[in-house]
Amino acid sequence: MAHLPEDLHDFISFEDPDEQRTWMFDATFLRSNWSCIYGRGCQGIYTEPTPELHQGCCSMGAWFLDEEDVAKVEKAAARLDETTWQFLSKAGDRIWRKRAKGTITTRLVEDACIFLNRPGFAGGIGCALHHGALKAGERPIDWKPTVCWQLPLRLEDQTDGDGHVTSILREWKRRDWGAGGDQFAWWCTDSPLAFGGADPVYRTLKEEIVEIVGPKVYSMLVRRLDAPVPLPHPALRKRR
Repeated sequence: MAHLPEDLHDFISFEDPDEQRTWMFDATFLRSNWSCIYGRGCQGIYTEPTPELHQGCCSMGAWFLDEEDVAKVEKAAARLDETTWQFLSKAGDRIWRKRAKGTITTRLVEDACIFLNRPGFAGGIGCALHHGALKAGERPIDWKPTVCWQLPLRLEDQTDGDGHVTSILREWKRRDWGAGGDQFAWWCTDSPLAFGGADPVYRTLKEEIVEIVGPKVYSMLVRRLDAPVPLPHPALRKRR
């Protein structure tokens, strides 16, 4: 077999039925059996493996998308109590902080996100917002910062001079963390340890993908992913 580039991925693209938009999807990742292994061997994102900390990718706090994202999380945080949020008493009236260049992230407490419950907490380790949403019978994606519920997916929009948008949905790579990503001892989409799920990503993360692209586009995507056969060029399909 000829040598293949190390990071070779197949993409699927099609036009949006309702907008001036082209969708591109990382079919290689979406068809893979990646599965989040937080609490089940996740090595974290420090420069050395730290599975015993159970911090996952929460060590640096969450970057908020915009003010609406902040407001959503503030509203959700107000519904948490001491049974679901370990650091409720340290939150005060602000769960965010402003970093360099004006970026806003969740505050850090004891070297990780203020919403991260640590090992030994009676309410359970992991994201307090996630626990709170499940306890309330609601969707965690409606409580958590956008970046948190989208990971390991990443959406990028590119607009050309005529206003046509190309939207790319792909796996979250080390580079998407910025310069620090190269220093991680481990990143989940790089490691075979995280590729042990029973079903493909486009099924296990259906709720998240639908939230990002909408149900109509998701259905179009699934039809292509369920039929992994060579696709003739549109010009040739018209001829037929």
